[in-house]
Amino acid sequence: MQTGDITLNDPYTVPYRGIYAVCDAKNEYAEIIEHSNCYSGASWSLYHYAKAPLILKARSNGNMIRYFVKTGTSNLELKASIAAAGIESVIVEGDEVQVTYAGLGGGGVGATRCRAFADGVLRYKLTESGGERCAKGTIIIPRRNRVLIGIDDTDSKETGATWTLTHNIASELDCPDAVYLSHALVQLFPVPEKTQNCMSTVLEFGCKDEKAKERLVEALKKALEKYSASSETGMVVLTDFYAEGLYEYSNRCRTERVSKEYALSCAKENDVEVVLDGNGVIGAMGALPWFGRPQESIVPGTEIKPLID
Repeated sequence: MQTGDITLNDPYTVPYRGIYAVCDAKNEYAEIIEHSNCYSGASWSLYHYAKAPLILKARSNGNMIRYFVKTGTSNLELKASIAAAGIESVIVEGDEVQVTYAGLGGGGVGATRCRAFADGVLRYKLTESGGERCAKGTIIIPRRNRVLIGIDDTDSKETGATWTLTHNIASELDCPDAVYLSHALVQLFPVPEKTQNCMSTVLEFGCKDEKAKERLVEALKKALEKYSASSETGMVVLTDFYAEGLYEYSNRCRTERVSKEYALSCAKENDVEVVLDGNGVIGAMGALPWFGRPQESIVPGTEIKPLID
């Protein structure tokens, strides 16, 4: 530990680790996902930003704050200590997304410099911030598609754990073109074939384009084939903003025994790509819609519901 004088190059800026925009197919809705370096500051943002007109739902997953938004522009009515910062606009143009933030005082610092210097920001435009100022900042970030990867049965009675293997692989494959956004363990109905706890996993990535997705899927498949301790590994892939088409299947998979034939039928009906077709495909399919809900997905029998009403 340094005990003498310290030198801070930028004492009033705490850059976010990364800010990402995942959009639906029509660019009508987006999820702005902010990976923070200071959880308390992000919690402050969560409280205040949730009141902004564009925000349909705001939630926290560890040190990632997720804002489900309607794209467009709104009028923010900022009030000190009550609604002191927010997202003013989210505009999708081609393969880029422009997000404009505004804030008062320290909230203005967060709205400008802290977000502008996040990894992945392509360009930015800022006003002066800090003190009593009302500040605005616009960042331009890549538009991404949500790519969900369900995985199950990578372990055996003697070794392994699906949740650890999948997280380690995903962490290695995390890159600017295919950002690793979330990991959720999903409690399934405990069938006799289970290893122990009967859990599957869903990985969520934000991919810039189809080529990035293809590279990701191929690399992940190879890693599973290399490290899986089971011959029944299942791996499925879905590119979808909501994954609502799999709610019924997942709810059944968590409350009763379902067949592999039913799983494959649901995969075909919902444009899910079956990459590895071992018996684990049953649980892998059931995990897909639980992306970004790790606190709910671990509770046995919990019914999955839409992100917004």
